[in-house]
Amino acid sequence: MDEKLQREKQGILMQKENVEESIISKQHDGHIHGRSSAEEVMELAAMAIKLNLRLRSSDMPPNMQQHALRFTRSFLDSSPKTTTPPNPSHLARALKKEFDSLYGQAWHCVVGKSFGSFVTHSPGGFIYFSIDSLSVLLFKTQVQLLIEPKLP
Repeated sequence: MDEKLQREKQGILMQKENVEESIISKQHDGHIHGRSSAEEVMELAAMAIKLNLRLRSSDMPPNMQQHALRFTRSFLDSSPKTTTPPNPSHLARALKKEFDSLYGQAWHCVVGKSFGSFVTHSPGGFIYFSIDSLSVLLFKTQVQLLIEPKLP
């Protein structure tokens, strides 16, 4: 039992380090201007452990990160328990729609077991995490209206 507790503590510390590294690197790049409190970092790390996921990288306010993580876990838990795993496309579509409705348009989501990417995102609009056997990339792009020139 003591060994199990030790592994859980180690897992929380590793999650905390990952979150802190992400915050520090984003601050260094100039993406985040205010430093998140230690409480927010610890709460996010504890939630990640509880939901059995790993936060890989983020440039997103802690409350939005928590929403993305909770929504994803809830979606996967509510999927019918069949012999086939949940469809990654359904999760990507649901997460995109959720963030479009709450945080404005132009969210994009990629979910899969193995993929590569290089994306440009709006400041404060990026998260990459893994949950169960899936990786999730959620990011927001900037939308600019195109105005057609009037012809004489």
